[in-house]
Amino acid sequence: MDAAKGYETHLLEGGKMLVSLAGAMSTAELGLSFAEMIRQDKVAIISCTGANLEEDIMNLVAHTHYKRVPNYRDLTPQDEWELLEKGLNRVTDTCIPEEEAFRKIQHNIVKIWKDAETNGERYFPHEFMYKLLLSKVMEKDYEIDAKNSWMVAAAEKNIPIICPGWEDSTMGNIFASYCIKGELKPSTMKSGIEYMMWLADWYPKNSEGKGVGFFQIGGGIAGDFPICVVPMLYQDMEMHNIPFWSYFCQISDSTTSYGSYSGAVPNEKITWGKLDIHTPKFIVESDATIVAPLIFAWVLGW
Repeated sequence: MDAAKGYETHLLEGGKMLVSLAGAMSTAELGLSFAEMIRQDKVAIISCTGANLEEDIMNLVAHTHYKRVPNYRDLTPQDEWELLEKGLNRVTDTCIPEEEAFRKIQHNIVKIWKDAETNGERYFPHEFMYKLLLSKVMEKDYEIDAKNSWMVAAAEKNIPIICPGWEDSTMGNIFASYCIKGELKPSTMKSGIEYMMWLADWYPKNSEGKGVGFFQIGGGIAGDFPICVVPMLYQDMEMHNIPFWSYFCQISDSTTSYGSYSGAVPNEKITWGKLDIHTPKFIVESDATIVAPLIFAWVLGW
């Protein structure tokens, strides 16, 4: 638990932490521990995939309709096709029910999108989700305790979220379909470039003193996107006094190789100007769905 100890020391000394959530950690029910991390102000900012943004809410409103598939490694293509025909979208050993989850959110979020456009307003993807949750229009449909939803905790705290590549999520696809049909304009949704511009403003203001630590859960764009703000500010904006990330920790079971950027060891990030030669670096090569809750539990004193 060196990583957890290092983070706790950093926090106690006034440091902040960015947590990046890759893949589908929400469907792995990370909210059971992550929501409390947010409520206790142990997380300053989150970067996550569009899947994580929406799947926490899907679990909130459709949990009892989920189908568990413990033998998922043994499924045949025919088995997978039958799940599709039943409207069950599989994420490892868990199937998300399309009607109860996707469509339930769609019915409510589309109205919020259209109201924003009518009023000439533009928001980031996570801000629309915050509006949805804070309106409590779906509260009657909750199937789990809201305290176990990290998105509810984040919305109530109004914690900043970066959601790069949101367009490839289910809600992103749905938004695009409304734009194609001419019912919405793409400009109503703020873009990934605007996310980077926002982060470029946030980072210098929050990296003074003990700085901002980087805790990456899994690989992919959720981590790759925000970590680049440091070299961008230093190299492209010529802000030569910008501090590096104060530490870097990644949980990953990705094999290190030339074809696996997510499996790149932390030292490689030195050459890209993301980490300093003296930056404390940790890598936990294991299943993030097991390790992340253990680290959060240690930090929370559970």
